Amino acid sequence: MKKLYSNSCQDVDLHKLNSYDYYLPQELIAQSPMEPRDRSRLMVINKTTGEISHKIFSDIKEYLKEGDLLVFNVSKVIPARLLGRKLTGAHVELLLLEKLEPGVWKCLVKPGKALKEGVEVLFEKDFKKLIAKCIGRAEEGTRIFSFSSVEDSEIFFFGTVPLPHYIKSQDVNIDRYQTVYAREEGSVAAPTAGLHFTTQLLDEIAQKGVQSAEITLHVGIGTFRPVKDEDITQHKMHEEYYIVSEKSAKAIEDCRKNGGRIVAVGTTSVRTLETIAKLPKAPSYSGRTNLFIYPPYEFKYVDALITNFHLPKSSLLMLVSAFAGYDLVMRAYNTAVEEKYRFFSFGDACFFF
Repeated sequence: MKKLYSNSCQDVDLHKLNSYDYYLPQELIAQSPMEPRDRSRLMVINKTTGEISHKIFSDIKEYLKEGDLLVFNVSKVIPARLLGRKLTGAHVELLLLEKLEPGVWKCLVKPGKALKEGVEVLFEKDFKKLIAKCIGRAEEGTRIFSFSSVEDSEIFFFGTVPLPHYIKSQDVNIDRYQTVYAREEGSVAAPTAGLHFTTQLLDEIAQKGVQSAEITLHVGIGTFRPVKDEDITQHKMHEEYYIVSEKSAKAIEDCRKNGGRIVAVGTTSVRTLETIAKLPKAPSYSGRTNLFIYPPYEFKYVDALITNFHLPKSSLLMLVSAFAGYDLVMRAYNTAVEEKYRFFSFGDACFFF
């Protein structure tokens, strides 16, 4: 077995991109979701002792106790991938990133050749048509499009679920690429740690006296932008919009005051929690965050983390390494490869506490 890493933390520069590379056989990249959701495997990692245990995701309830607060990202994936063609006939793919106003969206364009202002793209489906006109440029090579309809539902009619590039089959029902609690439309990728929860499991957890709080962070283009800077401190995260309601902000503060654990479900919840931890106290919060968490980092709010196994050299792997410690995370990932865990969006989960 080829080892995932060979050096101890003392020998690794944690600000170098290659420190977050690892060996992963292609066959371990999950291509379809587990059924039922909570039958995915769960690796449980104790940050204090370094102990690693192998469970099933439904066992997560055994590690949660009264007084804990689970923080869920309730953002919902939109059918953001639109396949069309220029009026000249050339094929074009648009990825809806952010609604700027009714009928006007910031989009990522494929192929990546420059698309000039004024160019129109035609979409056709079931004898219906939709036209998108490029009206401007935005940051990071994205474009602004004005659609011939201002209704989201009419635009989404022409879209499909924007599955990650490493999932070969694009024929996946969008409902299975949503968490069971998703309700705020706006993401182009699922907050995948939450895909493992079923309604029944959530009920069982609540019956133990575990509280929950909802936040929203709409997952944007950053999910599709790998870290490329050899010095990771130079990497700039794409801004994403977040909301923490008054009810959720109070639940978070009450949990901290009462000595409970704040358990973040997914890295998007972590980034939202740690963003508001840096802000002056307020009844509620909303805004944009480009918080990039990498070692070393002092966590203010997050005590435990439920997450999936992430891509090599990704900002998500850097966040987890900051939370649990580089050595322990690399050992956990090496164990996951040896034990043939399933990786990435439709893969298995881990719980760091």
